[in-house]
Amino acid sequence: MRVFTNLISSSGSLIIVLSLFISYRFVHIHNNSQNGYNATTWDALGYYMYLPSVFIYHDVRELKWMPQIDSTYHVTGGKMYQAFKYRGNEFYTNKYLCGVAIIQAPFFIAAHYIAPILNEPQDGFSSPYQYAILLAAIFWSFLGFVILRKVLLKYFSDNVTSITILFIAFTSNLIQYISVDGAMSHAFIFPLYAIILWLTISWHNRPKSSIAFFIGFIIGLATISRPTEFIMILIPLFWNTHSKEFKYLKWQTVVKNKFQVLLSLAGGIIGILPQLIYWKYTTGKLIIDVGSKWFLLTPWFRGLFGPEIGWFIYTPVAILMVLGFFFMKDQPFKKSVIIFCLINIWIIISWFDWTFGATYSSRALTQSYPIFALSLASFINIMVEKKKQIFLYILLGLLTLLNFYQLSIYNQGILKNFSPLLAFFK
Repeated sequence: MRVFTNLISSSGSLIIVLSLFISYRFVHIHNNSQNGYNATTWDALGYYMYLPSVFIYHDVRELKWMPQIDSTYHVTGGKMYQAFKYRGNEFYTNKYLCGVAIIQAPFFIAAHYIAPILNEPQDGFSSPYQYAILLAAIFWSFLGFVILRKVLLKYFSDNVTSITILFIAFTSNLIQYISVDGAMSHAFIFPLYAIILWLTISWHNRPKSSIAFFIGFIIGLATISRPTEFIMILIPLFWNTHSKEFKYLKWQTVVKNKFQVLLSLAGGIIGILPQLIYWKYTTGKLIIDVGSKWFLLTPWFRGLFGPEIGWFIYTPVAILMVLGFFFMKDQPFKKSVIIFCLINIWIIISWFDWTFGATYSSRALTQSYPIFALSLASFINIMVEKKKQIFLYILLGLLTLLNFYQLSIYNQGILKNFSPLLAFFK
């Protein structure tokens, strides 16, 4: 049985994952739009439209350019819900926040210079821009996996790290929001969670002012990507508090480095500053309500177990992620992971539009999979220690087949009629 001990190294798993993302992108290279693939539509338009507004049209609040763009590329979905006039204001304000656009910006700028070379209009929506954003989703997500590998190797063997990476990439709904719906926010926030893990580990190993600053900055940037990502702060906050002894030592370190805490706060303010400037310019107010609602006392558990988007139903590897809570032993991330994951899940299933529109499984959880990966790795580690590795490979294969079957029929628009898992609800 020794042949099964380490089939693929963790670096090899990264190559496989990158190949998966690219090949699955080519499977879905067209969607019958004028561009071959119109990525920046519907919600994705809201995240993206900051870029053409600022860099091409120099118009972020009147949006005089939008009607012509929409008539050409049909990006709004029929009605421009992506922007609104806040409380009767004369100017438009984007309903979506600007963090994702900041992360997309390097690829947007590259596309802007490539467009005339390809005889494509420099209008922000021709094919070079569309494919640049889709490439950006793969790039940033893959970077997230590279960093996640480094994090996992701090606590687990190369073998466990490899299997964990393959489970996340092949058996979860994440690939849909990297290689198909890549212009959504999830692929761009995913690496931020991996980065916050690495920074948190680095600071706790050796507190440094630069690390503290960037912890705050990444949390700020994540917050102006999706406001609920502010709970990312729970990761550094509860790290290394898994026992009374370590909790005491951790807070002694914090008190000893009070100036670094202030630097982290400054980093957070700088991270959210672009959004505050935008809101002030378009509405006259630093902070506004963009219309989201949560029902925290009466969450929709169908978001986890229901036939519409149930996370445990359509992404059953999530069950292993939760089981991993019980196998973290005395790991420094134990309390951080459990507290973050439970609060994150609760917030997601408490949102008023709990189905999240068009979604495969619960897409709002995908960006935080680097945190769930620590829990999943804890479960996989136990199975490897108990010589159950063959079982893991079989399970990996079966869940992969199920995931890609469901992805196939989801992208044909028929998942709710043909999913084999719905048989449990009939």
